Amino acid sequence: MSGKRQGASIDDVHAIARSMPHVAALVDGPKVVYQVGGRSFIFFRNPRSDAIDETTGEKLNDVIVIWVPSEADKQALVQDRSLPFFTTPHFDGHSSVLVRGSQLEKLTIDELSEVIEDAWLSRASAKRARDWLSRRALTGGSMQ
Repeated sequence: MSGKRQGASIDDVHAIARSMPHVAALVDGPKVVYQVGGRSFIFFRNPRSDAIDETTGEKLNDVIVIWVPSEADKQALVQDRSLPFFTTPHFDGHSSVLVRGSQLEKLTIDELSEVIEDAWLSRASAKRARDWLSRRALTGGSMQ
């Protein structure tokens, strides 16, 4: 992942997720789950005891769960210290990474888009994924 730093935001998560085809947003107050074909690919989770602020000891209230295509992709994201992704033992064996909304500024919008598009692709049906990739190729990669 590279590119000029232009910090992403929570608003960007929502905009990118909504821009993907066949997306449904399930809203419960400030918490949103984005799904494609009834399968979640991003969700804003409630504070839980597995993600604690190291300074205050408080449960983190801004954690976003983003699906990834594979365990290798997950490890690449969480092991790259320049990126704000992390995981917890609760998510061992789960094809997702966590990121704090307050840390999204460490990502460019392009980097965030890549992660969200990969999340969508990992959860969309094979036909929807093929159709989207085909349309994207025809437009030179610009679907936003």
